[in-house]
Amino acid sequence: MFNKIVNQYKSLFGSSSIIRIHPSVDKGITPSSNHFSGGELKCHCHKNKVTVRITTQTAHNHVCGCSKCWKPEGVVFSQVAVVPSENLAVSSNGTKLQVIDENAAIKRFACQKCGVHMYGRIDNKEHPFFGLDFVHTELSTESGWAAPEFAAFVSSIIETGTDPKDMDVIRKQLNSLGLEPFDCLSPALMDVIAGHMLKSKK
Repeated sequence: MFNKIVNQYKSLFGSSSIIRIHPSVDKGITPSSNHFSGGELKCHCHKNKVTVRITTQTAHNHVCGCSKCWKPEGVVFSQVAVVPSENLAVSSNGTKLQVIDENAAIKRFACQKCGVHMYGRIDNKEHPFFGLDFVHTELSTESGWAAPEFAAFVSSIIETGTDPKDMDVIRKQLNSLGLEPFDCLSPALMDVIAGHMLKSKK
């Protein structure tokens, strides 16, 4: 499967133009499971792993180019999804967690030892995404999680070192994978934000 995708990229963009997007999508996107109901996320420590238990399927999974989200080494995007906060609990070694940036809208809880972000939570009850936690399902060994649907904040990868000249190729790769690229969130999520802002003004 991977070799087939590589050959497709080469025919479209040239042999030297393939850029690693994210391990979960570079070899093709695994479809979601209709009956999946959650699993465990584990940090990268060899022992005493931080474990987070999720008791539902995730939603709005996407690859994200923002500079705040945790991503594996050597790739230009993270992969992020959301779950209701009541469906997420730290099940082991929670004392190893620390908030990366207390001033950020999303408080990202990371393992102090390996640096992996285990989940992000919003404290501000006025935020449109309050009540949702942000997670990286690649930290799970279970299969069936919701597949990524789009690419967000694509132009932000320039801020983390991507050459602007590579952006056309990257957007073509994303489209080839079925991940429509946006320089914000998807239209559906932007509509949610706009609707929330409208209600807050009434």
